[in-house]
Amino acid sequence: MGFERWYRRLIDLNERLVFFATAAKGTEGALRDELRELRLRRIRADRGGVHFEGNRADGWRACLHSRIALRILRQLGTFTAVGSDGLYQAVRQINWALYLNPEVTVAVTSYCKDSVLTHTNYIAQVVKDAIVDQQRERLGQRPSVDRKDPDVHVFVHLVANELTVYLDLAGESLHRRGYRAEALAAPLKENLAAAILRLAKWDPETSFIDPMCGSGTLAIEAALRACNVAPGLLRPKMGFERWASFSKQEASVMAEMRAQAKAAVRQASAPIMAMDIDPQAVELTLANAKLAGVKLAHAVQPLDKLALGTGPGLIAMNPPYGRRLAADSSLYNDIARLIARRRHWTVAVLAGDRSIERALPKATRWQGVFNGDLDSRLLMFES
Repeated sequence: MGFERWYRRLIDLNERLVFFATAAKGTEGALRDELRELRLRRIRADRGGVHFEGNRADGWRACLHSRIALRILRQLGTFTAVGSDGLYQAVRQINWALYLNPEVTVAVTSYCKDSVLTHTNYIAQVVKDAIVDQQRERLGQRPSVDRKDPDVHVFVHLVANELTVYLDLAGESLHRRGYRAEALAAPLKENLAAAILRLAKWDPETSFIDPMCGSGTLAIEAALRACNVAPGLLRPKMGFERWASFSKQEASVMAEMRAQAKAAVRQASAPIMAMDIDPQAVELTLANAKLAGVKLAHAVQPLDKLALGTGPGLIAMNPPYGRRLAADSSLYNDIARLIARRRHWTVAVLAGDRSIERALPKATRWQGVFNGDLDSRLLMFES
């Protein structure tokens, strides 16, 4: 039996599940475009992420292939939940035996706004009590709580007393690819680096340079994309593979998905370069690239010594600034001079401080993004 026929027997292609892929603020549009390329259905960008629908395997594909999403949340239900009793009873309407048993660990994360209940830790406690009480009544035992590495991670969103309950498919944030052995100060998250590449409209068939590579996140994410490496391949197991309901047949489907993703890996068509004035940064970048399974061109040299070929390509950087790392005006002047001689290159600068923006020429376009809790601007200088 061919894989497609076998897959259709195991996964209901008409199954309609609702998902929400979370993202760093400002990157929702980039995530929307990425999920469209994955041919997911009913995609709609929203503040903080992107809604989509599909079957179980569509959610798995998003976990395996999305470079920009932080989490892929599967919606279990929506309820009116006023006060502690309303919250407790709402959560008990869900059949938790589909995901949990006494051998499976659980953790709950909550968010609330404009509701009778206002304390997120208390909300999480009530939700946890409702889940484990149902398990104890039905099975005679309760699952254990593991806040660091749970098998089942539950998210609850309580706004104006309307409760939405989600399961986190990946189990932990998808930005944790697994290749960052160490990091220098103020590292860039992997999902934001991937979003920068897409927001800058980088063609992965063309060259890429990060002239101040730090821990190498931008260059490594560029190499992963250029080589068509699904970021989920770097994780040994997704959260949903630890759920009580995950069957051997479903494991076979997921294994085939991984095999197909591995078969699609290719060589990069153009050089991916990481450079820095700090030898330690370049050494760390190469160590992280090795863990990611990609190769980078590299050099230890200052920005003003960067020799540009004819292009086209993307030069992307996350320069230091006073709030997190020390920087001086001479560095910003070097960036401005690089922008002036870019020719057929696009230059993207993540400006975490307005002093960077004031020191540079006027950008062709810009996009506001959050780098952690820092309200930043991605400045793009196009040919």
